[in-house]
Amino acid sequence: EAAEEAWVSTFHSCCARILRRDIEKLGYKREFAIYDEDDRMTVIKGVAKSLELSDKEYPPKVIKATISDAKNRMLTPKEWLKDAGDNFRNRKFYEAYDLYETTLKGNNALDFDDLLIKTLELLIEHPPVLEYYQNRFDYVLVDEYQDTNFAQYQFVRLMAGKKRNLCVVGDDDQSI
Repeated sequence: EAAEEAWVSTFHSCCARILRRDIEKLGYKREFAIYDEDDRMTVIKGVAKSLELSDKEYPPKVIKATISDAKNRMLTPKEWLKDAGDNFRNRKFYEAYDLYETTLKGNNALDFDDLLIKTLELLIEHPPVLEYYQNRFDYVLVDEYQDTNFAQYQFVRLMAGKKRNLCVVGDDDQSI
């Protein structure tokens, strides 16, 4: 019976579950959509078109990768621009990232990367939510730890922070 209380999931499904419970605190409705890769590309192509960005100079796949990298490093559009350097090309990527975020929010949607970022935002900005989950879980185990990115590391750090019962499993042969 105790095993029924355990959560065994990926980072993203765990975060989606947390967000379905409390995302209203971030200004979204609980019925938010999670955009898949096709949905993301549709939005990015629409953003590029509305900003009149050439597909040759600003390929949608590069825009998507830039946005995803920024989110995995937990950078907002302005933070990304500051980090990347404010030149003409980067300013266009910034505009695309900023409009992309505005479009998703307007559609009450999150992309795959947002599942982690918005969960971190929720946990950091709403301490009672963080406390609920820290009290909910006595132990946190992360498999394939060598594959975690910065956002995932921050999530694990928050979830295990109170009780400090953390176990990570990694494979030296798969480390970069």
